[in-house]
Amino acid sequence: MQAYLFPGQGSQRVGMGDGLFEAFPELTEAADAVLGYSIAELCLRDPERRLTRTQFTQPALYVVNALSHRRRLQETGAQPDFVAGHSLGEYNALECAGAVGFEDGLKLVRQRGELMAAAPKGTMAAVVGLPAGRIAEILAENGLEALDVANFNAPAQTILSGLEPDIRAAQDCFERNGATYIPLNVGGAFHSRYMRPAGEAFAAFLAEFTFAEPQIPVVANVDAQPYRSGETARRLADQLTQPVRWLDSVRFLLSEGVTDFLELGPGDVLTKLVRGIRSDFEANPPAPAASAPELEPEARPDAQATVAAWNRRHPVGTRVTVAGYERALTTKTPAVVLFGHRAAVYLEGYNGYFALEEVAPAAPAEAGA
Repeated sequence: MQAYLFPGQGSQRVGMGDGLFEAFPELTEAADAVLGYSIAELCLRDPERRLTRTQFTQPALYVVNALSHRRRLQETGAQPDFVAGHSLGEYNALECAGAVGFEDGLKLVRQRGELMAAAPKGTMAAVVGLPAGRIAEILAENGLEALDVANFNAPAQTILSGLEPDIRAAQDCFERNGATYIPLNVGGAFHSRYMRPAGEAFAAFLAEFTFAEPQIPVVANVDAQPYRSGETARRLADQLTQPVRWLDSVRFLLSEGVTDFLELGPGDVLTKLVRGIRSDFEANPPAPAASAPELEPEARPDAQATVAAWNRRHPVGTRVTVAGYERALTTKTPAVVLFGHRAAVYLEGYNGYFALEEVAPAAPAEAGA
């Protein structure tokens, strides 16, 4: 099976899209009409040096990714079995799958970029060489509670997001623990709590659009699971403040039998990430899912089976009790496997995950509380 992957910010470069704009003049003209400027000039020459500014980066990548897909479709006449995109690239995955039209997708991306650019000044840093579980421990041990994990990119590559002083202050803590710490040249604390005002405004903007059901399974960033009916707008709004679960997304695709990954867009960032994730997956394969139905959740020997059993019994929106919380809470995602071993679920009103071992379905009286 095959999956198409669409890159996000960080893959842009001057000259991207060369040969595509003239090959698809109608789409290029439509993009210019939506944006109010020449997308070809921005991507090919960038005379005003705007391509690194997120309000321009996002539309530029969206258009180049979409035209790259059109060229692939011309060449093969075939669509993939799955699609996924990294952050901004998820809009291309949805467009590829028929959930949104090209122009509507571009309008969404333009608004997303403008809102993110207007968010509080922040930045991001890559932590390389440590697993995500150890990164969480270092954050807790050093009182770095102002930082959020923005991207789970690979087994040993995680991106942190926060305000600039907090990102700088964390560098020594991680380097003392053997990590390579790389501040990124970005203008915002993307996929973090600092995007909440942007997320709320974007949710209102999303409400003006109608989305079709994807004709190809689209793996979502927020929970590494395929989109389900009626949840496109909510997931896209949540994506601004939730981490990109790229590691688990690729693991999901591998577990579904995908063997061929094709990155459509500039660069090969996702191709390199997939290479490392695949090697780790093959060295540490998940337990067979067939064993799940015979086991109760508390008896499960592995996270995959625990997640499978929970999702069979408890749909999104289930009221649950959590140790330390007086009132019942509500699940906002299916259960997922994090860090390759932790069964977890996200709850309404909370930015972090809750381990399934801490969560239990609420009794009827508690559910009505």
